[in-house]
Amino acid sequence: MSNAKHHNGLKPWQNKMHEVIFEAETKAGKLFDIVLLIVIVISIVVVMLESVPSLSRNYGSELFVLEWIITIVFSLEYIARILCVGNPMKYIFSFYGVVDFLSIIPTYIGIFVTGTHSLSVIRSLRLLRIFRILKLSQFLGEANLLIRSLKASRAKIIVFLVFVLSLTFILGSLMYIVESPEAGFTSIPRSVYWAIVTLTTVGYGDIKPDTDLGQFIASIIMLTGYAIIAVPTGIISAEIARNDNQHKPSTQVCPNCSQEGHEHDAVFCKYCGGKL
Repeated sequence: MSNAKHHNGLKPWQNKMHEVIFEAETKAGKLFDIVLLIVIVISIVVVMLESVPSLSRNYGSELFVLEWIITIVFSLEYIARILCVGNPMKYIFSFYGVVDFLSIIPTYIGIFVTGTHSLSVIRSLRLLRIFRILKLSQFLGEANLLIRSLKASRAKIIVFLVFVLSLTFILGSLMYIVESPEAGFTSIPRSVYWAIVTLTTVGYGDIKPDTDLGQFIASIIMLTGYAIIAVPTGIISAEIARNDNQHKPSTQVCPNCSQEGHEHDAVFCKYCGGKL
């Protein structure tokens, strides 16, 4: 029967559409995803070109039409994704669902509010699907390792940031006392801003000390800045190394099936069940 449903609750045409849109294993699915990525790249380029005054003046109409064609294509694709899933709300509020929605809404808002279509560059987030298409899922594992390490070291990083913030307040206040308003140190907040810029080795040059003592303090701050930069890097690197060792499989090979990739504390092979 044409309207029969599969065991997953979807009709045959929904299953076929889901296979093409959401899965990259089939030839049609991979082709769909590759074409989609090409359209995403074109849309990003169009938004960028629209921001160039000379191109906007000469080719504004063409770029406008192309932008709307791409938006309509994305809108139809978004609707198709909703139609071919068993639980539409789960897709709509998922990460990719939100990104897909945000990639089309700026153009429609642009009808009422000028300039918002530039927010369409958020479509670049859709390029994350390339990990699934090109089967680069192992990189997602490395990304999860980085996230775990950041979470594990957040307390140390917060303490470090509080220390740096306190240091900038002290140094900024000191420079406010040492330097004159003519040099740009007109208030403590302004001096703290200078201390932050100097400590982070940015050095805009809009404010600079004139006195010998002020220049000496500035030199100390600059040298301190180089030392401080290495601290969070060391904290996060240590956590990455620790987490990496905890989650990295051993190189032990199963004597029964010759498979490797087992956990360090594994007793039995996870592929054939044989004893290691």
